[in-house]
Amino acid sequence: MALKPTLYKVDLQLVDTDRNVYDNCKFTIAQHPSETQIRMMIRLMVYSLNYHADLQFTKGLSSQDEPDLWQISPSLEVESWIEVGQASAERMRKGVSRSPKVILYAYGSETNVWWQKVEDAYRALPHIEVYKFDHKQAAELEKFVQRKMQLTVSISGADIYLTGSDTELSLSLSRLL
Repeated sequence: MALKPTLYKVDLQLVDTDRNVYDNCKFTIAQHPSETQIRMMIRLMVYSLNYHADLQFTKGLSSQDEPDLWQISPSLEVESWIEVGQASAERMRKGVSRSPKVILYAYGSETNVWWQKVEDAYRALPHIEVYKFDHKQAAELEKFVQRKMQLTVSISGADIYLTGSDTELSLSLSRLL
């Protein structure tokens, strides 16, 4: 019998001064059985960074044909293909073939080593952006995980400020490509 995902209820107050986005979102996010809480929270931060009414979480880790998040237009075209982690260039090539906007958000202590190995292959891909989260800051995201989360995410430039019930965190995002 396969393990089931763990479901988390999220009440997200979103403030993105760069894009003039001010919204309150309530949704459920699923943590895949093989996914860490940090990765799930990174997906939540990526959702905040790219927020749009048509942006949605996908099957993610359990699907080879879908990214972690995507923005699907009303005409069912993939407008944004968004991955989390240290995806291979081959996986990103799939996104490039299906969407005009492809973004990868890398995180983890080995991100710099991974990037040195894949940078040339990524540079050969059109319309792709690659960012990385500071791994020490990202590790602190686990403190925010609760079955019912009330979070405020404020975005200004490359800085993300996250506030939970009794915890605060500042995250930095660096552009690699």
